[in-house]
Amino acid sequence: MSDFAKIRRRAATRKGGEAELASLLGPVPDNAAVADIADDRVLSTMAERVFAAGFVWRVIEQKWPGFEEAFLGFEPKRLLFQPNDFWHDLASDQRIVRNPQKIRSVRENAALVERVSKEHGGFGRFLAEWPAEDQVGLMAWLGKHGSRLGGNTGQYFLRWLGWDAFVISGDMAAALRDAGLDIAESPTSKRDLDKIQAQLNRWVAETGLPRRHISRILAMSIGDNHSPQALRDYMGEDGSPPSSRASRSPIGHG
Repeated sequence: MSDFAKIRRRAATRKGGEAELASLLGPVPDNAAVADIADDRVLSTMAERVFAAGFVWRVIEQKWPGFEEAFLGFEPKRLLFQPNDFWHDLASDQRIVRNPQKIRSVRENAALVERVSKEHGGFGRFLAEWPAEDQVGLMAWLGKHGSRLGGNTGQYFLRWLGWDAFVISGDMAAALRDAGLDIAESPTSKRDLDKIQAQLNRWVAETGLPRRHISRILAMSIGDNHSPQALRDYMGEDGSPPSSRASRSPIGHG
């Protein structure tokens, strides 16, 4: 495997220097702080990541105030008290994107958030207690128990909540392959995911960096060289996702 310092130097060169690269990494994630996120914000972030997947993200962002109204502020208890007619009518509600499968996912994920919250004193606390070195296990759990939370949707959900998540974008996977990790071009198998987790854990121990920063450095070291300003427009001026929800379109960076 390539030395991570070499990968970082390449990313810094592409972005205009180490200071510019560092400015694009965002704040250090704090998994413990995720424990304080209210269940309605957890469900809201889940929902926006689900609705944004495979869709024009600007449309979702522009319509999001209508989503919040239509889905009753994403309060799980309140949503779970609604009759079937409420959910049926959402399929024709012009305030939202009228996708029946994704609408149904909100109902199913509301039940998940409520159940886990009762068991752990908050869904955020459940996430905060999950070991950071086992993101792959958490991704598998979300894919199994959540609705439409598998793959990159689950990864971006964790990232946008502030959990220390890596995102396996095309660029990030390409950088790992270039560094010598034997994984598929589109790594989705448990074997490949376990290899990615193990390698990032090794680099965390070696560098002291959070997994999010390692992931972004990898992605910025290869592929299309988006300008720093384009990345800031995507992530926000401080390099971090919007704090309240997932609302930006991925542009290939981990």
